[in-house]
Amino acid sequence: MAKTRVAVFGVGYMGKFHAEKFAASPAAELVAVVDADAGRAAEVAGALGCAHAHDYRTLLSGIDAACVAVPTARHFDVVRACLQAGVHVLVEKPLTRSLDEADTLLAVARAKGLVLQVGHLQRFNPAFRALAEDPARPLFIDIERLAPFKARGTDVDVILDLMIHDLDLALALARAPVEAVSASGFRFLTDAIDIANARIEFADGCIASVSASRVSQAPVRKLRVLRRESYVSADLQGQRLRTVSRSPGSAAGIEETEQAFERADELRVQAEDFLRAVRERGEPLVSGAQGRAVLALALDIGRLVEERLARHVS
Repeated sequence: MAKTRVAVFGVGYMGKFHAEKFAASPAAELVAVVDADAGRAAEVAGALGCAHAHDYRTLLSGIDAACVAVPTARHFDVVRACLQAGVHVLVEKPLTRSLDEADTLLAVARAKGLVLQVGHLQRFNPAFRALAEDPARPLFIDIERLAPFKARGTDVDVILDLMIHDLDLALALARAPVEAVSASGFRFLTDAIDIANARIEFADGCIASVSASRVSQAPVRKLRVLRRESYVSADLQGQRLRTVSRSPGSAAGIEETEQAFERADELRVQAEDFLRAVRERGEPLVSGAQGRAVLALALDIGRLVEERLARHVS
């Protein structure tokens, strides 16, 4: 079977890792990498044994697929050019800056029968996948993501930088339409929102509380799900699940179990899922439509935060 010819556009912090995964995949041929920093592109290309270029458009006729890891403000232009050239795309989150841009990309991908996948990486965590595959309906979802400040990613607010990961997880777990949203947040170190909390009510009665901060002293990542018969705490970094279930026969009335998963490289698994979807012309685990849905929720939360700040913060 012929290898899928791939190029990586943008080899900064995340793009370099993407390039390494495609270079190592037996199903892919890493043709080239592109970066605005010519020195960085040459360095990554030299390490991985591929070509490098300054203008991604010069490569489009010679590749089957592209991984787009350029800054968010450039997602729309780069992804659209790829799709119009018949190139399948894996794009880092968020899909775009606006729903109009997202809808345009989805329409082009559909018209040309191309794969458009969005890089919501935690969907490939084996602990989360096991949690999401449980058919029992969640009643309450609590997710917290706190991170120390890093200049990388501050071209967008904390909602599009960090919280969007967990909004995607909440949508995947709830599997129900969003009915109502309330949110609050604050600026602290940047001109954009640095701390935010959202309460999401779903049509089936499930409620999700999602918090994100990029100005914390230590990283924290917590995910808890309450179902009618169980309470599950997910350690996504350790790739483990701890479950507390009703057990009328025990002295305490509950039973505690812990499930550990074989350590998985989520970025590699995501790359392989993309390559599979390209080969089969099938759906990736995180489609462009799903990326559009979580972008809509994130933008709504951002709007609510800004409106609240305008009312209450001088």
